[in-house]
Amino acid sequence: MKKFGAALACAAVLLGCSKPESTGPKAYRIGIAKIVQHEAMDACESGIQDALALRGFTVSFDLQNANGDVNTAAQIANKFKSDRVDAAVGIATPMAIALANAIKDVPVIFSSVTDPVGARLVSSLDRGEGNVAGLSDAIPTVDHIGLFQQIAGIRTLGYIYTSSEDNSISALPLVEEGCKKYGITLITQAISTSADLRAAAQSIVNRVDGIYLTTDNTVFSALPALIQVFQAAKKPIFSGDVTGAMNGGCMIASGFNYYKAGLATGNIVADILEGQNPAEIPVKFLTDPSESDLLFDMDAAANCGITIPEDLLGQANYIFRDGELVQR
Repeated sequence: MKKFGAALACAAVLLGCSKPESTGPKAYRIGIAKIVQHEAMDACESGIQDALALRGFTVSFDLQNANGDVNTAAQIANKFKSDRVDAAVGIATPMAIALANAIKDVPVIFSSVTDPVGARLVSSLDRGEGNVAGLSDAIPTVDHIGLFQQIAGIRTLGYIYTSSEDNSISALPLVEEGCKKYGITLITQAISTSADLRAAAQSIVNRVDGIYLTTDNTVFSALPALIQVFQAAKKPIFSGDVTGAMNGGCMIASGFNYYKAGLATGNIVADILEGQNPAEIPVKFLTDPSESDLLFDMDAAANCGITIPEDLLGQANYIFRDGELVQR
């Protein structure tokens, strides 16, 4: 009986060893980190997740927020590296730089980086760099300033930017170019953290006819403080980020849709997981008109005593009126 029992046990072990492995889809672990939390970054994060689901991937996500701190960004990058994620996605320039500096053996995908060449993430817009590829959120700043002057008749323009954000620094020459082209005097103010924004707005508001905001993550993380200051002074705001302006306060907002930017970024991640080499992927730009939005805030316009021309209103796909946002 002992020999028979031993034989059964041995047979069971052999059967267990010969059991075929699961042929189900591979489960991936993707790290997604944003430099700070605000509506645009959240929308981008959601778009990335949805794109991978639509492409049929089984994914668990490690979602991280650096809260505007570059040291925290570096810690997150090292976490993704030690956890051996299958791919790491950095939303906004400081977060993408931290990931690219720390991680060399798995794909790093950047999203919403205004100047990836200036940030040294890639050396050319025509291709990725080693394990790095991604999407730029460059916006037509010069055209925005021309539109602002057309609607609001501005002669002096304010620009508040974060001195530690490469995307904001790289946008400054474009703001200067726009002001030169349209004969506008530019007044700038640099900040270090979101806590500085209210004081910066107060120091600049009486010296300008309006303010222009590029895709500065630190500024947008504290946008209500700036809106309060400029609303009280009855001065208009032009935002280069529509997502962050959807709660009201910015008279004009024009830029691409950050959820769709997330979808485009997620598709880059999916292409890489399917075997495409990051170094062979050109930097992605959102150039299709369907990927961009135009918003007019009629409440903010009325507060500033400005009338939006009807032909321009007809081009908008978002109108904010009487405290409510309507999509057209």
